[in-house]
Amino acid sequence: MRDRRGRRDQVAAPTPASPPDPGLAPRPRPREGYRQGTPPVTRPAYPVVMDNQDAVSAFLRSRRGRITPEQAGLPVYGLRRVPGLRRGEVATLAGVSVEYYTRLERGNLRGVSDSVLDALAQALRLDDNERVYLYDLARAAGPAPGARARQRAVRPTVRPSVARIVEGMPGMPACVMNNRLDALAANPLCRALYADMYADPTCGANVARFAFLTAAARRFYVDWEHMARFAVGALRIEAGRNPYDRELSNLIGELSTRSEDFRVMWGSHDVHVFRQSTKRLHHPLVGVLELDQETMSLPDGSGLSVLVYSAPSGTAAEDGLKLLASWSATTGDDQDADATSAPSTRRP
Repeated sequence: MRDRRGRRDQVAAPTPASPPDPGLAPRPRPREGYRQGTPPVTRPAYPVVMDNQDAVSAFLRSRRGRITPEQAGLPVYGLRRVPGLRRGEVATLAGVSVEYYTRLERGNLRGVSDSVLDALAQALRLDDNERVYLYDLARAAGPAPGARARQRAVRPTVRPSVARIVEGMPGMPACVMNNRLDALAANPLCRALYADMYADPTCGANVARFAFLTAAARRFYVDWEHMARFAVGALRIEAGRNPYDRELSNLIGELSTRSEDFRVMWGSHDVHVFRQSTKRLHHPLVGVLELDQETMSLPDGSGLSVLVYSAPSGTAAEDGLKLLASWSATTGDDQDADATSAPSTRRP
């Protein structure tokens, strides 16, 4: 369009939409009871490329650096610039050439035989968990990364029969957990025990997020650092087994970005497998509970495990579990989030 003088009309540019006010954004509704499946919380992507060669190199160097020549039965000559064994010394102990071990420590485990891995594990004095981790790294180095990355990931689900087993133990906290430490299903007593975790939707019912990103976890776990290192070691094992797991990569990236403690522990390259242990947990309602933990892996190859807490008969922990079960039954799952405000009724 032109006016009488032939000038073109000025068309106003559309006004860009203003970003929504964070204070006006709708808040997620609290979950009313949690039984199976991680909550649908939208999380930002934390891209972390879990490079197999970097993991192999860092792991071998860290294990080499913790062994002294005296521990390995080797003579010591002159001053040593770095702690631990030299590459040539590890090669001698493993029965391979220095050039070949240097190739391994640079991260190239492709085509390495089981006998060489066994000799390497013995030379570096790896424990059972570390030996499994080394073999997982070697297997991950086998197929081409592109082909492995294109494999369709299968999300394991809790079978109804397994859920019934967990629900059928009302006197013991029990849950089903995957290798990323997601609690996929839990009985009422377990949800009551971990009330602080289930009350925080940002945890996503993930034990690692709870341990590192929630202040309540440092009160809940009496031996917090010990438990946190176990959690990091379990994630390290899973990263070696499935380096192209996108959800695992996002979890490790999130924890590395948001927690300095996690970054430091992750850099130690220690590994751990949850089996049995004794945990001291401080619940805001019943006080400190010293519980035995048993972790039983399901034999179906799903990577799921049933985790059960129990207390010896006649102990204060047994009384605390009974009190917690009674409280959980009377209040209901929808009030789990109020556990931190419940008055303590435990006798001194």
